[in-house]
Amino acid sequence: MAQPARLKLAFYQDQDTAVYQYAIKPFVDSINAEGTGLLAIDVYPDGKLAAALAEQPRLVLDGAADIAFVIPGQTPYRFPDNKLLELPGLFHDLREGTFAYTRLVGAGKLRGYENFFVIGAYTTSANTIHSRKPIASLEALKGQKIRANNEIEAAVLEGLGATPTVLPVPQIAETIRKGGLDGAALAPTAIVDYHIAMLTPHHYLLRSGVNPLALVMNRKKFESLPATAQALIRKYAGEYAAKMWVDTYGRNEQDIFAAIKADPRQQMVEPSAADAEIARGVFQSVIASWTAESPRNSELLKDVQAELAKLRLSK
Repeated sequence: MAQPARLKLAFYQDQDTAVYQYAIKPFVDSINAEGTGLLAIDVYPDGKLAAALAEQPRLVLDGAADIAFVIPGQTPYRFPDNKLLELPGLFHDLREGTFAYTRLVGAGKLRGYENFFVIGAYTTSANTIHSRKPIASLEALKGQKIRANNEIEAAVLEGLGATPTVLPVPQIAETIRKGGLDGAALAPTAIVDYHIAMLTPHHYLLRSGVNPLALVMNRKKFESLPATAQALIRKYAGEYAAKMWVDTYGRNEQDIFAAIKADPRQQMVEPSAADAEIARGVFQSVIASWTAESPRNSELLKDVQAELAKLRLSK
């Protein structure tokens, strides 16, 4: 009997994290259950193949892994169009971000994905600001050292008066402990998964951009598989993966937000109307600056706005 094709999946973190539970595990379990004798996936968690976030795409491109979970904002030189998805205030929620991202990648609109088969394209909920220092207003944010996930978010934070640093999420907690950061801009799940919540009891609920995430496979490896194996992977990729993420990770984001809100040790502050208006001006300025960089950026913004119009009609 022929042995199944075996795929190596790299993951930089442990298997208890939400992204593993809601993005990677359902896909792996589905393939391994349905692909008996045809296809099997072996997971290498805890950074066993490479721990650095910036190395995850390279693992796949070089063939050291067949599949990896990547954070495109950590390698903007590989995914230059992903800044579109990081623009502040673009998406109302995780559903919009995830389905827009999935459809733009599926349509071949975004550069950097040519050598990948994208199994899942996801986003988090909108980031808010979490600090060890009180933040009752935008004025209190000025001068605070805040971690950003990507260059666009750094521009937003700088526009709001903070001092931003782009830093991989696994390094945030230790950097805060050592005094290198005052806080971070993150979605709810990450501040729990990476043990940041108890270091940053002050939460300023200014919702800005989302964090794009992706589960990607080496395209040549994908195309080398038998047609039946390719069909099995496609079955659990794309829109199917997006819906699963929205239903499960999305619910987890809501639950964590509710738990933080109910914790008397945590302080949540909604921006005042005046601060929200100031922030909108910063958001619009960042979007305008990015759009003006090239005609391509302007077209990409139109593309994502068209997808959002469809998503909002179907909600």
